[in-house]
Amino acid sequence: MLFSSGTERRKPPCCSRRVLPSQQLYKSKKMELEHNTTSDHNETLWFYDCSLDLDQDTRRIWLFLLYLFLFMVGLVENCLVIWVNWRRRHSASGVLFCVINISLSDLMVVFTLPFFMLEIAMDEVWVWGRFLCKVTHFIYIINFYSSSFFLAFMTLERYLTVTRPNTPACFPLQPRHRRWLLCAGVWLLSLVLALLENVHVDLLEWHEPGCYVIPEKNFTEWFLSLAFFSIIFQLLGPASVIITCNILIARVIRASPDVQNHRDLWLLHVYSLVFMACWLPYHFVTFMLVVDILNPYLMSCNTTTIIVFSLSIVQCISFFHCIANPILYNFLSKSFRANLFNDILSRVSSPPFGNVANTADGVGRSQQKERKLSNASTSHSEIGT
Repeated sequence: MLFSSGTERRKPPCCSRRVLPSQQLYKSKKMELEHNTTSDHNETLWFYDCSLDLDQDTRRIWLFLLYLFLFMVGLVENCLVIWVNWRRRHSASGVLFCVINISLSDLMVVFTLPFFMLEIAMDEVWVWGRFLCKVTHFIYIINFYSSSFFLAFMTLERYLTVTRPNTPACFPLQPRHRRWLLCAGVWLLSLVLALLENVHVDLLEWHEPGCYVIPEKNFTEWFLSLAFFSIIFQLLGPASVIITCNILIARVIRASPDVQNHRDLWLLHVYSLVFMACWLPYHFVTFMLVVDILNPYLMSCNTTTIIVFSLSIVQCISFFHCIANPILYNFLSKSFRANLFNDILSRVSSPPFGNVANTADGVGRSQQKERKLSNASTSHSEIGT
């Protein structure tokens, strides 16, 4: 809660890390209203008219447990996806190439979750130092954009594979440099967008050390620009590609006379629904706080307090894409499960050390050939393979 009682303030006029500056925005405006009180007495009454007392301790406990669950499950899932698919990265289709990059992106942010867990448990007290304050936030924002970018490219690749097989792919196998240049371009764009926010991240000493986003000048303009970039590049742009391509793929598959399994048709819509379910609540709350800063008297103080309180909750919901993506685009695929089973089996039943040299050129190569599966069926189940 922003104010515990009366005029007692718990946090400085800036926002906690990973919040994107929405919470900072709210606090800054309320501080301005406090220090620039005019003759209009109603404004002052409105500002202190916060009768809602939200349970912060319960929220911290549940967020800690959810982040712990996300860390354990996300770590296992994304490591398995990278382990199974990495050896096929040079010969795989653009779809699987995007899958690998999505898992790399998700795995990066999963490694930062223990830092966030302790921060939540200690009520936003940061004990890891200034360097990790900047680095962990930077990793999160890069994943914030790159995961959505590669999801959009993967869906577009799948659309081209199923409906326009003669159209050049976005991530072609040949020439190989085009694939890597486009991949580097996606990561570079994510890095640039992350730097726009991360340059203002720093460690501050208030009552306790905290990792905050603190732009020195033109905060309102900076925040509105950042919110605009995040909504356009992270939500609306990728969502329009993902939803449109999945609808077109479903229409083509439904019209095919040899389609027998309609489960995959519903799965196409699940892809779109999961993406929106993870990210739409976060951007909706961010948008409501943008509205609040543009017109501070439009919503009541209690309403705005609820929105600020829910911000960390919807952020936690957005992290569920780290465990949803491996399930939807890998574990639901028969070819991926077969690859995973064969890899585990080969590890368990590997020959003794003394026989490795004799079997390396024979059995080893034959097993690699047997593991070759359809590149196009690794993600989006086996639609159109």
